[in-house]
Amino acid sequence: MIVGVMTMDFMIYDAQSLKDKRRIVQSVKQRIRSRFNVSIAETDYLDAHKRCTLAVAMVSNETRAIGAQFDKMIDMCRAKAGLSLIDYTRTMY
Repeated sequence: MIVGVMTMDFMIYDAQSLKDKRRIVQSVKQRIRSRFNVSIAETDYLDAHKRCTLAVAMVSNETRAIGAQFDKMIDMCRAKAGLSLIDYTRTMY
């Protein structure tokens, strides 16, 4: 069993308040959770309305399968308007 963990750091240009940020972040989290069946949570910059860090966890039998799903998540996040992916890290256990 392989556990993959990915953290993604975002800049949210469209957010003018924490309420705007939460709306955008919840939308991204819901899309990722429903499309990829993973666990996802906001883990950093909770009180900053222009920044966000999301952590994603996934379990599989193959490292390659996790890597492919993480790549698709990154592509989906890069295509989201108003949201800019700054950096991401991936770790496999």
